[in-house]
Parts: sequence; C-alpha cells; structure tokens
Amino acid sequence: MRLAPHLHRLGNDLVACYLVDTDQGITLIDAGLPGHWQDLLRELRSLDKSVDDIRGLVLTHGDSDHLGFAEHLRSAHGVPVFVHAADADRTRTGEKPKVAVGPMRPGPALRFLGYSLRKKGLRTRYVGEVTEIGDGDVLDLPGSPRIVGMPGHSPGSVAVHVPVAGAVFVGDALTTRHVLTGRPGPQPAPFTDDPAEALASLDRIAGLPASWVLPGHGAPWRTSPDRVSAAVRSAVADTRA
Repeated sequence: MRLAPHLHRLGNDLVACYLVDTDQGITLIDAGLPGHWQDLLRELRSLDKSVDDIRGLVLTHGDSDHLGFAEHLRSAHGVPVFVHAADADRTRTGEKPKVAVGPMRPGPALRFLGYSLRKKGLRTRYVGEVTEIGDGDVLDLPGSPRIVGMPGHSPGSVAVHVPVAGAVFVGDALTTRHVLTGRPGPQPAPFTDDPAEALASLDRIAGLPASWVLPGHGAPWRTSPDRVSAAVRSAVADTRA
C-alpha cells in the first residue's frame, strides 16, 4: 500500500511494517509477522524492485510481532538487521518480562489472534545476528534514518525518523487501534513494559519535521509529531474519567 512518495505500508491496521523506497535502495522499518514476507515480495514487484534492493531492516523494538521475516531476510539474503542495544537480547532470544495485558474485548482480541495465526505468527524466528544502534544515530541506509530513543514499551524501543518519507515510525510507542479492545484513535499500546515511561517518551519526537506518524498497530496517522503526546495523554485521561 503506497502512502506517499517513497513510503509504503505492508500489512494492515492489525499489524503493519513499512518500506521506504529511494534511488539509493530500500530501507525497511520492522518486519511484521512471518506471513508478511509474501506481502513484501508483492510490494517489491509493484515497484519493479527485488529483495536485492533492500539495504537494511530497522526494528523499532524486539517483540515477536515486529520480527516476522527479519531472520529470513538476514540469513537468506544477507540484509543487516538494526535494533537498539537495549533490545538486542530480546530480538535474539525472545526473552521479555511478563506485563499486565490490560483491557480486552473478545471480538477484537480474537480477530488479532486469528490474523496472527493466518500470518504464521507462531512461527517467528528470532534474529541470529543484529547490529546494535542507539539514540541519535543516523544510519547509513537509504533515507538516512535517524534513531530516537523511546523507552517504555520496551527498554530499547525507538522511533525512526526518515525525512525523505516525511515520516516518523513509532512501533509500539503508541497505537492508533488497540488490538485487544478495538478502540480507535491514538492511545497507549498494550503489552507495554513501563506505561509511565512510554507516555513520557512521546515528548521526544516533538519538533521532528514529518507529516506521518506510523505505528505498528493501527491506521497510519497523518499529523505533526508535535501533537502526538497531547493526543495520547488525552486518551489516557478519557479512559480514567
């Protein structure tokens, strides 16, 4: 799905990852679920490109529903996988703390589970080798993605700012559709290690020049990063009222 020049989405509002297409090659942001591999191949064909044009995969964090085809891309095609140092072990092993699930409605939760099963979500392979990155890094990849540390959902959660795409990719720093309740709109993501820290981290993307804020779950959000923190905090206040 083409969102804008240089900017494409794979997947849907339940689970999404992204492709940045430039004259220098392609950068991927997150890898969704294993079954999104076929979505990636279809999108590449629509661009008259191939896997050989992919220069790197940047992970917003190390949770399994963002690792999908990452290890296949790395081991079979030699594409490097970048992740924040604080999430490197999670990416390689899947080890993570248990967190409170929070609110849930049967219908949306079952739809999320069903989609995950159809996309082979139980077959995720963890990543054998990663390149560790940190807050403030500008990666030598197409689009010159800049890393913004966003700890909270996980210790190594990041936002990825790609100016040529006019986009900030935020992973699970927030969601625009809660996969367990079906509630639409910007709000905190479920399965978050430290909700208070995640909320505070949203201030870190304010001031970035972009017109898209793109989560791993939920609809693409056409907005300024300056508005993100207030919108999510407002949603939190509404749920507590």
